[in-house]
Amino acid sequence: MASIIDTPTTNAATDWDVERIRADFPVLHQTVNGKPLIYLDNSASSQVPQVVIDRGSVYIEQEHSNIHRGVHYLSQKATTAYEGAREKVKRFISARESRECIFVRGATEGINLVMYGYGRKFIGEGDEIVVSAMEHHANIVPWQMLCEEKGARLRVIPMNDAGELLLDEYDGLLNERTKFVSLIHVSNALGTINPVKEMIAQAHKYGVPVLIDGAQAAPHMPVDVQDLDADFYVFSGHKMYAPTGSGIVYGKAALLEKMNPFQGGGDMIKTVTFEKTTYADLPNKLEAGTPAIASQIGLGAAIDYLNSIGREQAAAYEAELLRYATKRISAIEGVRIIGTAKNKASVLSFVIDDIHPHDIGTILDQEGIAVRAGHHCAQPVMQFFKVPATARASFAFYNTKEEIDVLARTIERVIEIFS
Repeated sequence: MASIIDTPTTNAATDWDVERIRADFPVLHQTVNGKPLIYLDNSASSQVPQVVIDRGSVYIEQEHSNIHRGVHYLSQKATTAYEGAREKVKRFISARESRECIFVRGATEGINLVMYGYGRKFIGEGDEIVVSAMEHHANIVPWQMLCEEKGARLRVIPMNDAGELLLDEYDGLLNERTKFVSLIHVSNALGTINPVKEMIAQAHKYGVPVLIDGAQAAPHMPVDVQDLDADFYVFSGHKMYAPTGSGIVYGKAALLEKMNPFQGGGDMIKTVTFEKTTYADLPNKLEAGTPAIASQIGLGAAIDYLNSIGREQAAAYEAELLRYATKRISAIEGVRIIGTAKNKASVLSFVIDDIHPHDIGTILDQEGIAVRAGHHCAQPVMQFFKVPATARASFAFYNTKEEIDVLARTIERVIEIFS
């Protein structure tokens, strides 16, 4: 397989009209410290296009009401918009049924929902849960909590120095004690795209269900949960051009129906007496209380936007940005890229000899450049690479090669300042 640097530019990337796309995002047209904003923190939160902002405003201005339980006009309008967003999610990830798409506030809540509803019910003492060495804390800590509670054991798939999982080692971890596998689709700290379809199939040979954390994948590549044969798939709206407080847990209906509710309250019940409660059907069973209605409607609008611009072309353009940035930044003496997998998404993490990433981030900010500096909620990854933190530039389809050039020149200036 060719390296990222050697991958040729495609026609789709060349034909991408980035200036037309940038016009859709009002936040990009401002200055920071007197310099044009260069937003390269998309793995943390992507920006929101005007059409999504407008859709949220319409709900607040004209439709604001609680959903499902009202018979009046506004409630029915809000319910139609909310459930319409669920149908858009279903099509976006190619789920079989819309009831398999559970609205949550984000991937973190989604993983905790599965841990609580499925894990606490079906995982017990002596059982094993498999995660990988490159997981976000949100896909480590909940399973650690469950292991401590149940007396289960957490097993970890190791990785190599390029930031690629060792699949032979993964196969060796699976056994009759394995009761659950939870894997990141795309590493937020390294950009590695994991072969999750093959890893799911391997777990299924042992009858083991698999959750995929797709927070970094859903914004950048097509996701077909049926083709993957994922048992659970979670992602956050705020990383895919939607408001914060939006997100999805996809689950196979048969598994969701077996799960205990994550929370109790309104809208997740059929009947309540002081003696017994019976739960509502999916998806309501797992969506207690008043949800983030405006945010989830915004998620639906973001999906419409992504579909309208051409996802294949956007992905090709992002791949070209990553190729260009990798070549440009790796050529700077003293810079080391952390995460050099052959198959990567648009994340570039790096360190500079003898300069703390927080200092890098601070100086970049003075030039209007927004990157992330820290451990990226992936401290085990930092420990593996023996660094306290990295600076991370993460790209979206509204970024430009000119912005990458400014990033490279400013990194060179950082090195000069500390030399």
